[in-house]
Order: sequence, then structure tokens, then C-alpha cells
Amino acid sequence: MRAEAAAVLEPLWQGVLAPERLGAGSGATCELSAAPESVREARRFTRGTLQRWDLQVLRDSMELVASELVTNALRYAVPIGTPGVPVRLSLVRWTSRVVCAVRDPSGVAPIAKDPDYVAETGRGLHLVESFSENWGWHPLNGAGKVVWALFLAPGGSAL
Repeated sequence: MRAEAAAVLEPLWQGVLAPERLGAGSGATCELSAAPESVREARRFTRGTLQRWDLQVLRDSMELVASELVTNALRYAVPIGTPGVPVRLSLVRWTSRVVCAVRDPSGVAPIAKDPDYVAETGRGLHLVESFSENWGWHPLNGAGKVVWALFLAPGGSAL
């Protein structure tokens, strides 16, 4: 997992301090099918991983962001019922940062819509921006993209 996460998140590391790269010590990945219950599975996986890392303080924010990123991948990149495992949720822990990254097969950039305050949907990326330290995306070689959100772990300092 470590080598795969390093390759997928290399563009993100350009914005993280060099010592953080050396402190990369933990990573976990969950493969998700194109099904509505995958959003619940993403929250469960995030909660369990943060508990193992003793980072429960990040639980609410990271569960929400993981849920939004997986929902967007399923809504815009992968039609429900697509065979195989088209979406991958990865959590990577550095010394003072945690990254939540969702990989999907679409190369289309995520776009934060203008908020419609009476609509029930359309605020996902605004929530991601509000609850994380930073977020972004990058295309993958071949096909697909990774959408990521960066969180400050306890004891870390802001970028």
C-alpha cells in the first residue's frame, strides 16, 4: 500500500513539507463497488482506521469528507451497478497530516457548484473545503483521477 499511495499522491506531496514525506508511516485502502451502500462502508472504514491510529479527534470531519468524496465518485464518475471495484478510498497518515483520497475511473475534474441554499444536494465540495485543511485533485496516468483532502493531525501546524 505504501508504494501505491506514494505514487498516487506524489503531486500532493509537492505541497507538503519535506519532513512530512519522511514520516509517512501508515496507510489503508478500501475498495468500493458502485453501490449506494459503499458510502456507508467508506464511513465505517474511515472510522475504524482513525480509531486504530488513535486519531478519533478527526473522526467527524474525515467521515463527512470521505462520504462526500465517495458520493461524488459514485454520482458523477461511476454509474450505480458498474461491475468490478471502480472506486478506491485511501487514508494516508504522515507525522502531522492525514490524507483522504478517492480514486475513480473518470478524468473529469470535480467542480464546486455555486451553492443553492434551498437545494438538498450540490454542497459536497463546499463541505470538503470547509472541513479539511486543503483539497484538490489530479489526473492519473492512463485513466481516472484522485480527489484528495488534507487534514491537520493533533500536534501538527498549519501549512
